[in-house]
Amino acid sequence: MTDHLHTTLSAGLACITLDRPRALNALSLAMIRSMTAALQAWRDDPAVAVVVVRSSMGRAFCAGGDIRYFHEVASATPRGGSLTLEDFFTEEYALNHLIHHYPKPYVALMDGVVMGGGMGISQGSPTLGLRVVTERTRMAMPEVGIGLFPDVGGSYFLSRVPAFLGRYLALTGHTIGGADAIHAGLADLLVPFEDHAGLLLALAGAGRHWRTVLEEFAVPAPPSPLALQQATIARHFALDDVAAIMASLATDTDEFAVQALASMRLRSPAMLCVTLEQLRRGAGMPLADCLRMERTMVRHCFERGDVVEGIRAAVIDKDHAPQWQPATLAEVDTALVASFFAPVWPAAAHPLRDLR
Repeated sequence: MTDHLHTTLSAGLACITLDRPRALNALSLAMIRSMTAALQAWRDDPAVAVVVVRSSMGRAFCAGGDIRYFHEVASATPRGGSLTLEDFFTEEYALNHLIHHYPKPYVALMDGVVMGGGMGISQGSPTLGLRVVTERTRMAMPEVGIGLFPDVGGSYFLSRVPAFLGRYLALTGHTIGGADAIHAGLADLLVPFEDHAGLLLALAGAGRHWRTVLEEFAVPAPPSPLALQQATIARHFALDDVAAIMASLATDTDEFAVQALASMRLRSPAMLCVTLEQLRRGAGMPLADCLRMERTMVRHCFERGDVVEGIRAAVIDKDHAPQWQPATLAEVDTALVASFFAPVWPAAAHPLRDLR
């Protein structure tokens, strides 16, 4: 398929293996196109009973999109746009939609780091899929830390996480483990990494018994640390705006609240507010509309948002001192937040207009 993505098909098991270890399997446009082509080819292939997506490495399932590439292209192009950057997000979000509505069992083996784009290719097919974590899973949606927002369908799946956990994950960008992911409804089963080779052998030839095989390999998840903080999260993150959430956290001396507030203080003030509004809107929208909304938002982000500066500070210069614009939460008004949702294209010309 590509140098960084391989496919196999044997005894009914179709396997997609992400293989870009030096970049923690960050998705490139070529990888997105190869994965889309494979899934489209297998959709009506009677030889395919179940699809598995996995990583070739132990450190990461997929760390997200290729943000170094985003910075390179956006920095070299006036107003942060380019055809390849436009294509990346359009095709990535279309892939997320394809996975969510895939007509065959789709299993994501989320070992190691799972962030951003890795969530987009693992949170799909709610009725015909399973999201499998391991004892080594490190899951996050950390986009606010680079001046972006939790995309790849985050409007949809984070807004549906119960007890305001989705807001907490989106606004802090904090990382959680496999047990926490199951507690939050972002994973279904825990299968120890050492059993994955045996699991794949058992899935080959399992046919319609694929779910039974997965359940036989699964082990009980350990207690979720996040579950212990559920009341704290609800108390603070149920509030109506970012300023109120941060003010409430500031009154709490518990270490969990202290760390949440410290993380939020480092994030883009504008994108904190945009992200909260994104989740509020996404909670009442179907996936296709969420992805169309996100596609509009990402155009605004690269044209006039903080994302290029955020990536620079995080992974290019690595000074971890982004100059956010505006610099403070007090400077973010409702008009600025609303502008990130303003239509970019007429509905009939939206690049994701055909999603249903």
